[in-house]
Amino acid sequence: MNNNKNFRYSIQAFWALVTNSFLIGFVQGKIYQGKIKNVCVPGLNCYSCPGAIASCPIGSLQAVIGSYEFKWSFYVAGFLIFIGAIMGRFACGWLCPFGFIQELLYKIPFVNKIKTFKGDRAMRKLKYMFLVVFVILMPIFIVDIIGQGAPYFCKLICPAGTLEGGLPLVLMNKSLQETVGWLYAWKNLLLIITIIGSVIIYRPFCKYVCPLGAIYSLFNPISVFKYHVDKEKCNNCHACSNSCKMNVDLVKNPNDLECIRCGSCKTICPTHAIEYKCLQKTSKKD
Repeated sequence: MNNNKNFRYSIQAFWALVTNSFLIGFVQGKIYQGKIKNVCVPGLNCYSCPGAIASCPIGSLQAVIGSYEFKWSFYVAGFLIFIGAIMGRFACGWLCPFGFIQELLYKIPFVNKIKTFKGDRAMRKLKYMFLVVFVILMPIFIVDIIGQGAPYFCKLICPAGTLEGGLPLVLMNKSLQETVGWLYAWKNLLLIITIIGSVIIYRPFCKYVCPLGAIYSLFNPISVFKYHVDKEKCNNCHACSNSCKMNVDLVKNPNDLECIRCGSCKTICPTHAIEYKCLQKTSKKD
C-alpha cells in the first residue's frame, strides 16, 4: 500500500512542478503570459500563480461565461467533458496540485483526525452549489457596464488562488501591498480555515467546496476509466471502505461520485476483487 501511495505522491509532485515550471515568476513576482497560458490543465491550479504555465479550467470557465465574446467557451466546455469522460475524478486524485497540498497537510500529526461526522454526506452537495451559483450564474447575471462578468469563485472564495497566486504576488510587489483591503483579508481567512481543516479532515476543499471536483464527479459512473468489484472474489470484509479517506463504500458503488481513484482500496483488498476497468477490459494487476 505504501508503494502505491509513494508512487501517487510522486506523480502529484511531478505534475505540480510541471504545471508550475515558470519558477522565475516567483522571483520576479510576475505572471507567465506565454501562449501556453491559453491551454487548460486538468487540476485546480491558479492562473495567477507566478509559476503557472497554463490555466485553471474553473477560472477559464468563469472567464468565458462572463465574457461578452464567448471566444473560448466551446474549448473550455469541451476540455472539461473530455477529461471527465476519460478519467472522471482520477484528475482530482492524481493531477490536482491543490489536492496534493491538502494531502500533505493531512499528514501533519493531530490529536484527533475526523473521518466523518453527522451531515458529512449532505455537506458534500455544497460543491455543486458553488459550481452553479459562483461559477455559472453569478458571472452571467452580475456584470459591469459593458456586460462583462467576473470570476466570482476565484475572486471571493478559492483558497488555492490565494495560496498559489495572491500571497506570492503581494509579497513580491510593493504596489500590490499598498492596495490590499478587506477582500484580501477575507481570502486569507478562508485559506487559514482550509489549511486547519486539511490537517484535521482529509481533503475538505475537495469534499465540500471544489466546483472542478463537482464537474468531474458527474462523469465517474460513465468515464472510460473506472473501478469494478468482482462479486465472486469479494468476501464483504469492507477493508476497502474502511481504508477509503473519501468515505466511499466500494462494495456498494465502486464508482461513487466522491471517488478520486487514489487506488488505496485496490491495494488493500485481500482477495484482489477490485480491478481497473477501461473500455470493458479489466486490469487484475496490483
